[in-house]
Amino acid sequence: MIKLLHTADWHLGKRLDHVSRLEEQRAVLEEICEIAEREAVHMVIVAGDLFDQINPPTEAIDLLYKTLRRLTDHGRRPVIAIAGNHDSPDRIEAPDPLARACGIIFAGYPGSVLQPFGLETGLEVTHTAPGYLRLQIPGVEVPVSVLLTPYANEIRLRQFLGNENPDQALRTLLGAQWAHLAATADPAGITLLAAHLCMMAPGGEVPVEPEDEKPILTIGGLREIYPDIIPPGVQYTALGHLHRCHQVGTGAVWYSGSPLAYSMSEAGQAKYVLIATLTPGQPAEVERVRLTAGKPLIRVTCQGVAAATEWLREHPDAWVELTLETDTYLSAQDRRQLYEIHSGIITIIPRVTDPETIVQENPSIDLSQDMETLFKAYFQHKQGQLPDDPLMDLFREMLSQESAS
Repeated sequence: MIKLLHTADWHLGKRLDHVSRLEEQRAVLEEICEIAEREAVHMVIVAGDLFDQINPPTEAIDLLYKTLRRLTDHGRRPVIAIAGNHDSPDRIEAPDPLARACGIIFAGYPGSVLQPFGLETGLEVTHTAPGYLRLQIPGVEVPVSVLLTPYANEIRLRQFLGNENPDQALRTLLGAQWAHLAATADPAGITLLAAHLCMMAPGGEVPVEPEDEKPILTIGGLREIYPDIIPPGVQYTALGHLHRCHQVGTGAVWYSGSPLAYSMSEAGQAKYVLIATLTPGQPAEVERVRLTAGKPLIRVTCQGVAAATEWLREHPDAWVELTLETDTYLSAQDRRQLYEIHSGIITIIPRVTDPETIVQENPSIDLSQDMETLFKAYFQHKQGQLPDDPLMDLFREMLSQESAS
């Protein structure tokens, strides 16, 4: 029997608009480490998007390595981390020699061949092939095989699969590759799949990707990856990319989701890690463990400044997208007052409800109009209201400076 902790989409270094989330990320990764210790898991899979960008900030890199090292429990627990579409494969694999000495296994490419190794703790990688490794884990009597499919663009994936025929669906090729690798696994052991891609149930709705997420649905034949291409010998599939924790189909195919809500499209989502208990020849038992660290993201609509002020004071510990419905435009003073009341406002969306206040939008833009009129029309289009007097004064000052120069 083995207990696996599945997590993904850490997006270390990601900001929410102008706000750094690093302290929240540090807190939630601390919580994940505590869950791993409390549940006495035997291994951990981080299914991609370790960072939010190819060149992450130093603080994010430091947080990743310290967290993964802690999760290894001094080399007794393997931690497998694969690259996602936000990661640089080379950066992910760069620390491999030092990482292996700690029990951390990085895979940046689908065709990466990992080096077998053994630690004094008893953790050992006994066999490897492109996209495959077999582990012997302390306290686990049977071998554990892991199929690895980090994110790859269409060209890179076709090269890995050995086929450049554009008419052949990549999902078919990928299914054949997984079947080939699964056939090399020890049938008396446990076989897992870790992948960063977009998978959906046949006939189901196309999954909605988070705001600001780099779409990977339209990569060749990968648009319609179904769980039925997963070989029957794979007992659990650990997926990354989609930020909502959910099961794909009816088998043990899961997205763990991100540990924090990273965009307002995720407002109200509960966040989890998954604990999968696996026994050879038996269906996986999967438990969702809710994460509590980090501020919630809330979208709220209030009628007027007074109602907004009251709501904000009642919800001080949240990141907020505030839609404010008013009879007239939102003044700079009102906006400033709201930001002073609540430090977690990400954006204020004014919505003018009085039709007499709303200026009808022209069906086309008359570029012969003066700059002041064009600016008012643009502001009205973007913000749903006319700019107030202080903003117009500032705009006129900028125009005068431009004319003087």
